[in-house]
Amino acid sequence: MSEWLVLALAMAAACAVVIAVTLLRHRTAGEDDDPSETPDVIEYMTMWIGVVYAIVLGLAIAGVWEARGAAQDHVQAEAQALHEISERVRVYPADVRDRIRADVDAYVGHVVTTEWKSMAEHGTVTVRGRELLQRIRQDVTDHKPATEFQAQAYQPLLDQVTAADTARAARADAAGSTMPPVVWFGLVAGAVVTIGMVFALQIRRSARELVLAGLFSALIAFLLFLIWDFDAPYGRGLTDSAKPFLALFPWLH
Repeated sequence: MSEWLVLALAMAAACAVVIAVTLLRHRTAGEDDDPSETPDVIEYMTMWIGVVYAIVLGLAIAGVWEARGAAQDHVQAEAQALHEISERVRVYPADVRDRIRADVDAYVGHVVTTEWKSMAEHGTVTVRGRELLQRIRQDVTDHKPATEFQAQAYQPLLDQVTAADTARAARADAAGSTMPPVVWFGLVAGAVVTIGMVFALQIRRSARELVLAGLFSALIAFLLFLIWDFDAPYGRGLTDSAKPFLALFPWLH
């Protein structure tokens, strides 16, 4: 709900600024100011600035969308590997099975609460999470199979532990922001220049032009918000991004 509120406020603010500046400019314009005398070169430059900025916005949206999808794949792979570990240990003795499952639950519970907040606020995973995963590895590797059936399950369990560790490392790499600050500077500066060209065209105070200018600025605000929202795969919508863990371990809700 807070993200939608931020989006609504951003779009409303963009519209309000454009309309307010247009009305103020129209009120302070001199008597000899003629909006119809806009040079053709300004219209040509405005067109190309809009095209270039649209391409930049499209590339930015595609980049953060791809990064978000890859981040979700890492979460899905890690959750699935841990789920496989919890299920495959059923062939082990009861004490070993219960200990491994308890450690898996402890790790998942830590990830979806403490570690997810750490990734959202600081862009890093926790040392405690690494320790809990190492405990699972030790539980699996330290058990000596007593039967042929247990021996057949031993190597697949090790493979799943490795898969979980690999997915965790990939998740840690994707925990930070995707867009570097210099790109954000370019996006914001481009938005200011693009909207500023609307005033360079000397738009009138007619309702049609004000509505179009407001919608145009609101669209740019929406696209920038979209990039900002996708820029932190684990930072916004904590429950949604951790959904694979909660789906496979529903008792940890």
